[in-house]
Amino acid sequence: MSSGTDKIISSIMSEAQDKADKIIQDAQAEVDQINADATKNAEAEKNKILENGKKQSDMRYQQIISEAKMNARRAELGAKEEIIEAAFDKAVDELSQKASANDSQYVNSLVDMIKEAGIEIGGGELIVKVKESDAGAINNKLSTIASDITAATGVNTTLTSGDAIDVIGGAILITANGDIEVNNTIESRLDRNKKILRSEVASVLFNL
Repeated sequence: MSSGTDKIISSIMSEAQDKADKIIQDAQAEVDQINADATKNAEAEKNKILENGKKQSDMRYQQIISEAKMNARRAELGAKEEIIEAAFDKAVDELSQKASANDSQYVNSLVDMIKEAGIEIGGGELIVKVKESDAGAINNKLSTIASDITAATGVNTTLTSGDAIDVIGGAILITANGDIEVNNTIESRLDRNKKILRSEVASVLFNL
């Protein structure tokens, strides 16, 4: 091969190499750009996912906190309710003991409860029902109580002992014809006043 041909081939090879290098450089630049774009997009996508995840995480955190506070509030109310009920139970026990002892304070209260019931009915011919152990304490007082009811209502009143009832204390009064009944037992009075008493007990126990 002549030197002239060698020069031509060498020139062609040089140009081809230059073109090849240029193509490789351009391709590498494109690859780098693609990689850079991919990295950027991936980072953006990652941040988006993280952001969404953070929002979801924050929402879940708030939800957990809210549920915890609600459960704590329920537990607190439940505990207070148990304490209030325990206070009522203790009061009922003490009332039962006092009523069973038939002490003067209880007997006076029983007389007052019979009067209140008789006045509420409006007097007249009334039957008085008390527990068996109270009958002896008030039977000899019925005429005096009847007089007090008569004075308060302006209606002539008579009180007759009826059948014994199973209660802590207090009395039930019924008209002779059975049309009207007033329950003024300790249990009934507690039930009627429990809402008010509950509020007062809660105020004392928890400084509400």
